[in-house]
Amino acid sequence: MTKALPAEFLSAPIAHRALHDIAQNRPENSRAAISAAIEAGYGIEIDLQLSADGQALVFHDYDMTRLTGQRGPIRLRSAAEAKRIALSSGDGETIPTLPEILELVDGQVPLLIELKDQDGGMGPDIGVLEAATVAALKGYDGPVAVMSFNPHSVAKMVELASHIPCGLVTESYPPEDWPLSAATCDRLREIPDFDSSGASFISHEVEDLERSRVSELRASGVPVLSWTIKSTQQEDKARRFADNVTFEGYLAAMPG
Repeated sequence: MTKALPAEFLSAPIAHRALHDIAQNRPENSRAAISAAIEAGYGIEIDLQLSADGQALVFHDYDMTRLTGQRGPIRLRSAAEAKRIALSSGDGETIPTLPEILELVDGQVPLLIELKDQDGGMGPDIGVLEAATVAALKGYDGPVAVMSFNPHSVAKMVELASHIPCGLVTESYPPEDWPLSAATCDRLREIPDFDSSGASFISHEVEDLERSRVSELRASGVPVLSWTIKSTQQEDKARRFADNVTFEGYLAAMPG
């Protein structure tokens, strides 16, 4: 198993894709959204995609259209190209790299990093993004944890950097929402790879928090984060089943 999740990830709420707000020119995963989260004292969740030249880009979608207005997979662009692509409603901001964001956060708040599945089917064709992530994190001195839906990705991170806390992102896996077979969804739904992947925590879908497997893991001492909380009412319910929340669309209350 990888290193345990630090206590910092179980206190301040975690801003999903940072504290984004298009009305305030703060797109998802942008420097402005990250700076706003730091100022508010929230933890930060970001997403990583792989560039054409093997670099870790802070970007959620596989296709660039929704977030930039440009069509095509982000994976076909080099890191240098991505740094010239403007984020929609971002007041001139472009796609950042992980090293840029690490320099900006600089250990001020907990940083939760999700590696997007690069296999395409939750399989073992991974490794480049994990290696780029580990390289970027070398020498980083703040509270940081890495997670992925793909158990192979989690296992690779544990293999490459067992000193970094690693977790599984989990959910109910409705087959209509995933480019996966029904059998694969049925399997992943019950979180069978927690032990074999070496994970030390999970981040679970809020609508599915009452699943018995989630309760079983939490009862055994596994920290349970939850995503994505969108109201104070939803947060109140989620906290009955999870140790912390990942939120967006409102300002979660700070502890104390």
